[in-house]
Amino acid sequence: MWFFPVVGVGVIGVLIGSVCLMSQRKSLFGILLSMEVFTLGIYIMIFSVVYFKSMLSSVCLVFLAFGVCEAALGLSVLVSLVRVTGSDYVGGLVSGHF
Repeated sequence: MWFFPVVGVGVIGVLIGSVCLMSQRKSLFGILLSMEVFTLGIYIMIFSVVYFKSMLSSVCLVFLAFGVCEAALGLSVLVSLVRVTGSDYVGGLVSGHF
């Protein structure tokens, strides 16, 4: 049964993404990358469950669309932060330049 190893890969991706998200304190780019790993792990788990149940529906496509929208919004915030403050450090938000 290949269902459990694939779900295990998704769980490992979620755990790695959450640990990286909690450990990032300085760079907004690192936070966005860890959120993408987290989203990819959840997508792998959803896809494996839906594929195992043999009902390949549009749930995976909808979740992937939400993940892409999250990435695009995060990238736009990152670009605007770099344009205003000159760096992607979260400490620049506290100083009031944003």
